[in-house]
Amino acid sequence: MLRQRSSASSIAWDGYRQGRKAPVTRKAGPGFTDPDYDLSVDWLKAHDAIIEAGRRQRDPASPTRILLICGSPRTDDTCPSEMSKSFRLVSHCRDAMIKAGCEVDLLDLSRVTAEYGRVIYPCKACVSTSMALCHWPCSCYPNHSLGQVNDWMNEIYPRWMAAHGVMIVTPVHWYQAPSVLKLMMDRLVCADGGNPDPTSTHGKDAARAKQIELAGWPYPRHLAGRAFSVLVHADSEGADELRRALTDWLSAMHLVEAGSASIGRYIGYYQPYATSHQALDQEAALFLEAQNAAAALINKICQLRSGQTEPDAGLTDPRPK
Repeated sequence: MLRQRSSASSIAWDGYRQGRKAPVTRKAGPGFTDPDYDLSVDWLKAHDAIIEAGRRQRDPASPTRILLICGSPRTDDTCPSEMSKSFRLVSHCRDAMIKAGCEVDLLDLSRVTAEYGRVIYPCKACVSTSMALCHWPCSCYPNHSLGQVNDWMNEIYPRWMAAHGVMIVTPVHWYQAPSVLKLMMDRLVCADGGNPDPTSTHGKDAARAKQIELAGWPYPRHLAGRAFSVLVHADSEGADELRRALTDWLSAMHLVEAGSASIGRYIGYYQPYATSHQALDQEAALFLEAQNAAAALINKICQLRSGQTEPDAGLTDPRPK
């Protein structure tokens, strides 16, 4: 087994060194530390999309844009052929946001489980080697030498960047975030302190990245200042635990919580799963709470876009990790 793993590892590294990880490249060009370094055209496309999304987000004349995320993998498009409760709540929030004049970008993570070729690859934890080695956007994928292609995150990164506010609606799976949501969360590590210049580390040169980090890393928070709200629902355990985890995660990236718009509730508490949709129908207050969370998010976005600053604005974080 060890010999097989060693052989597979050698093949992977050979593919990387021979350029098969990113077989189509071009010179980085102006704006990068090493303009002559060959960068993946896939990475450059995602990078350019993020830059453009950020420009639109900062334009004061642009409409208020909310990234509305459904964190459930359950869908009526494939197994189990039934709409998730999260999606029903998301649809309610979307209608309220549109009615308020917002532009809503619905990110339905159940597409990972329902569409052929739709994939979010797992994080490879480059940041644990060095913050400077974790590129923004992620440069670990696509990896053509390993067949790791069509990574959805290259589309998702600009959608986060373009948003003035983010709302996540999700169930609890085994006391934790559903796998499709957690995959996206892990891959957003590069949005918080990630290196926007892969030429500075000559790709994945760990020694060079460590040297850069130890010289003093600025820890750029690429999504800072956006507002957020969270709605977590469960059937027996974990609603508040996951709500706090998501709130802590978003706050750690310096997004701004929209007042008391983070909600953890139970639907059909310890009741049969078979009647859970009927239990949701009976939770009229939850739909109103979801609508209030959406309204609070919109209000917070309006405050932030009008120039109102948070109490900790301008303060230096002594522990940026």
